[in-house]
Amino acid sequence: MPLFPSYKPLRKLVVDRDMKMSDLYKNDVVSRSTVSVLNMDRFVSLETLALICEYLNCRIEDVVEFVDDTQS
Repeated sequence: MPLFPSYKPLRKLVVDRDMKMSDLYKNDVVSRSTVSVLNMDRFVSLETLALICEYLNCRIEDVVEFVDDTQS
């Protein structure tokens, strides 16, 4: 059973902090295309996840979870 990333925790965290996903590229954390990739729940680099975690002052578990392909 292959696992795929889900950035649902990130989307929830952003909303809980009264932000938008677009704030990630507007504040030069990641590129606009990376935000699009995150919104499509596709793989991004560990470096990208580290940048997001640093910006949001959170742990990686607060940003991404892995789900099997039947849940994606």
